[in-house]
Amino acid sequence: MPLLKSMVESARFLREFARAPGVTGAVAPSSPYLAEKIVEWIDWETTSTLVEWGPGTGSFTKAILERKPARCRYLAMEVSQDMCDVLRERFPGIEVFRRSVTDVAEVCEHECIEAVDCVVCGLPWAAFSDAMQTEFLDALTCVLRPGGQFTTFAYVHGLAVPAAHRFRRKLDACFSEVATTDTVWLNVPPAFVYRCRR
Repeated sequence: MPLLKSMVESARFLREFARAPGVTGAVAPSSPYLAEKIVEWIDWETTSTLVEWGPGTGSFTKAILERKPARCRYLAMEVSQDMCDVLRERFPGIEVFRRSVTDVAEVCEHECIEAVDCVVCGLPWAAFSDAMQTEFLDALTCVLRPGGQFTTFAYVHGLAVPAAHRFRRKLDACFSEVATTDTVWLNVPPAFVYRCRR
């Protein structure tokens, strides 16, 4: 049964990638090993609100929900209706918004959230234009509190793309701290994690 679910998730990712490669940016769900790298750094003691951008089928979502304390509020923002449906089915009761990440301030205002403590991101940054990277990071810094955490990932092979280097420069300009983890080789494709603090 787990193998069948994994095959179904992979098929959904392939379909979404074929439909909009610049939005999905991946041909397979992230591995549990990458998800662990994403969440292990989060300071749960100071995190009362966490927003996940681009959760897809929920690889990171599962790791987040397993670790977050009950008092920590979780919101997901996903543009694909199909992925939203998967998330709601897989994790009943979670708050999922079918909105662009550029709408994060509007969503937070609607939900009476003054500032976000942590943003976990599954977006394909190397697939975005210069303008899109800037727009998304501007939206992020509008809601992330001073000292707040931002964690995202990148594929190792993507470092050959100029957009990946441009993204790193933007991170350095936006955050007081930017660090990278070692490579998660047991991910397809291999990836590493950016850990940023505002």
